[in-house]
Amino acid sequence: MRNALVVARRELAGYFATPVAYVFIVIFLVLAGTLTFTLGNFFARGTADLQPFFSFVPWLFLFLVPALSMRLWAEERRQGTIELLLTLPIAQWQAVLGKFLAAWAFCAIALLLTFPLVITVNILGDPDNGVIAAGYLGCLLVAGAYLAVGAALSALTKNQVIAFVLAVAVCFLFAAAGSPIVGEFLDRNLPALSEIARGLSVTDRLSAFSRGVVTARDLVFFATFIGFWLFANAVAVDNRKAD
Repeated sequence: MRNALVVARRELAGYFATPVAYVFIVIFLVLAGTLTFTLGNFFARGTADLQPFFSFVPWLFLFLVPALSMRLWAEERRQGTIELLLTLPIAQWQAVLGKFLAAWAFCAIALLLTFPLVITVNILGDPDNGVIAAGYLGCLLVAGAYLAVGAALSALTKNQVIAFVLAVAVCFLFAAAGSPIVGEFLDRNLPALSEIARGLSVTDRLSAFSRGVVTARDLVFFATFIGFWLFANAVAVDNRKAD
């Protein structure tokens, strides 16, 4: 883990060395605030909670996280620096994990900067801050899931745009799998896949967290999901590092 953390610190510092990090954070905060207070009817609901915010987060991350992850490996391959990175005295899995942890920490920073929403809801009412904390944990896990997918797909190509499009498409499948429209369609036409789709839906899992329900089943799901895609990431890097 020590070498992985060294890679993570290097990568995280690299984010803030360019305007990309600040643009990402500003866009996320502006969209999160706008959607929560307008489409989410934050004030009109008359309820002191952050359900509107949590309901929009997976869809915000659907585009913003792939934009963050698309450069993780595609840029290394395009510039030919992937060989240099992997010749350092670190294991390949440490490089994969380090890059992932850096991007995940960046998403955590972006989420933490939404703290004015927590302050606002506490001023306006008497919310259950434990439920809010569980919701934020769910958001962080969703970000990790999307990042793991995006990192694995970024390792498959040298083109960041292709990596972005692929990540958005795959993440959309996991986000929409639990939607009512998809559920009704599968119930009518492919009932055998209906429960599988719901089981793979990250939005359904986040809705449980946003209600303050943190179960071992959901935690195991996210851990397994992230672990699988990180493994796929390592395999992709190993197969394509010499391209």
